[in-house]
Amino acid sequence: MKAVNIPEGYQQVMPYLVVPGAAKFFDFMQKVFDSEEVYKAMRDEHTVQHAELTIGNHKVMFCDSTDVYPPQTAGMFVYVDDCDTIFKKAIDAGATQVMPPADMDYGRAAGVKDPVGNIWWITSV
Repeated sequence: MKAVNIPEGYQQVMPYLVVPGAAKFFDFMQKVFDSEEVYKAMRDEHTVQHAELTIGNHKVMFCDSTDVYPPQTAGMFVYVDDCDTIFKKAIDAGATQVMPPADMDYGRAAGVKDPVGNIWWITSV
């Protein structure tokens, strides 16, 4: 692949989620992954036009869904220090269980569906 110019602090591939309830999504991300807001532009008083947050040193971009841009949720895989702790944080923050924490051949893993419909595969090695 040809080398590309990437702004400092960004990775070549980033998730971009269009979610019903960007504020709720951001709240979930802060509670579960200690995410920090990097950028936020509002379409109006209640609608996020574009926002960015971090999980560790990686960015996730997102916005509120609209009639023109319907929800486009995703499945995400994230490595964490402690699968069981993050799974509990996610459930406490409004996620629903997809798969309880279990020992797998690739590490300890669990799955949750966040309050806006994304599936998160949480794994610790």
